[in-house]
Amino acid sequence: MALFGLGRRRSTVGLDIGSGLIKVVVIDHSSGEPELTRVATTPVLADAIVEGEVMDHAVVAEAIRGLFTGIKQKRVVVAVGGRDVIVKKIQVDRMKEGDAAEVVRWEAQQHVPFDIEGVELDFQVLDPDGDGLQMDVLLVAAKRELVETKVTLLADAGLQPEKVDVDAFALHNAFELSYPEAMEGVAALVNIGHEVSNINILQDGIPLLSRDLSIGTRKFREDLQRDLGMSSEDAEAILSAGEPRPELAQYVTTRGDEIAVGVERAAAFLQAASREASGIQQMYISGGGARIHGMADALNSRLGIPVEVANPLQRLRVREGVFDTMEVDRVAPLLMQSIGLALRT
Repeated sequence: MALFGLGRRRSTVGLDIGSGLIKVVVIDHSSGEPELTRVATTPVLADAIVEGEVMDHAVVAEAIRGLFTGIKQKRVVVAVGGRDVIVKKIQVDRMKEGDAAEVVRWEAQQHVPFDIEGVELDFQVLDPDGDGLQMDVLLVAAKRELVETKVTLLADAGLQPEKVDVDAFALHNAFELSYPEAMEGVAALVNIGHEVSNINILQDGIPLLSRDLSIGTRKFREDLQRDLGMSSEDAEAILSAGEPRPELAQYVTTRGDEIAVGVERAAAFLQAASREASGIQQMYISGGGARIHGMADALNSRLGIPVEVANPLQRLRVREGVFDTMEVDRVAPLLMQSIGLALRT
């Protein structure tokens, strides 16, 4: 699902503008099987992006322009997310999908806590072949200002939007390709970013709930700086190394518990809202926080379910030479969203 799009292309460029790191990937769709042909990343100047909001457009636009050196295609797929995006499963009377737009828009007014005239709306019928009197619809609404701000940033960087997606759907898109076995039952996908951890709960492959927590790798870095007197650079190096460090263990436990509580609350909310919802059976983590040594174990210990570091490359064909200058195992968890964006056709 995307908020708007402009047709299919031979290659798709996914641009993930994170608070700590900007990632761009290019996927070639010409052979029928997607192939990753390019990956580039660049750090973002501290506080240029805060909680997803771009504070310094010039700095961020310049960083993006630098990533596109050698990339001819200037149409990109990007995502919006955060508190100004609502994703909700609703039910409406069964009808043809082409006739549902007005009905869904009316229903959205009952579920979206924004002025309906100031949002971009999209929806997807989840059971188009059903025969019941009602049908399940996944509704997504984003404040128009949020979308327009992202489009303006792209223009400043010399780019144009091919599609504007929702971050949770982009994560799901890459996850579905990499883990088809997780499309049965209830699974949680948690992307632990620089400032925010995005929790997504799926049932039989359908995203039922998305929730953000204000916990990310920045909190870990600040813990190390405050308590151990480390520099920002040294703390970041420890977090990204993925190696056991005694001084890191207590923070992994503490912050891991905070993330686990967020997952537990999201699951409890979902079960209270739907009689059909069941408990989470498997959890996958991605993003920079997934690289922190012991994070998966800490979450497993608290939640009592299998927790795995997600790899969006494991079922994706990769062109030779793409990772010649990168350590693929360390980069892979960072690419879940950008790959999900570039898989859009």
